Amino acid sequence: MSEAVQRVPLWRRWVVNPIVNQLTQGANPQRLAMAVAYGVVLGIFPLLGTTTLLSLAVGIPLKLNQPVLQIFRELSYPLHLATILVFIHAGETLYGAEHLPLSLSLLTEKFFASPSDFMKQFGMLGVYAISAWAVVAPILWATIFFIARPLISHLSQRKPAIVP
Repeated sequence: MSEAVQRVPLWRRWVVNPIVNQLTQGANPQRLAMAVAYGVVLGIFPLLGTTTLLSLAVGIPLKLNQPVLQIFRELSYPLHLATILVFIHAGETLYGAEHLPLSLSLLTEKFFASPSDFMKQFGMLGVYAISAWAVVAPILWATIFFIARPLISHLSQRKPAIVP
């Protein structure tokens, strides 16, 4: 008979193990914490379909750990969807613009109906959202980095015991 398959919790499989694997290969804990922070912050950039290229554009010149960066960018996708309208409304407030009643389904429908009309009608919303994100991003990055750095350093000291 075969051994019982041991179930690995999602948190460990998707967050802890990739970091431990990189530490095992000699990655620097501080650089991994930077990749985690950039992954989340770039992962919530408020324009759909841009986060992967944006992560590559930032991660390659900064020599960030791409596997960790991309994993955390992808893990932040639910937060990305949840914050798009928040960034749009915050940007409208920053610019003193009128708040438009919006939903993601409305924006998606309008975009696929006619991308050019969508850009004419809603193009400034992208500017508003990016502006609000740019205000929040440095604070969020620092918060995530300063939380992740000691946690990853702790993992680096325990790595032989953690790797399955």
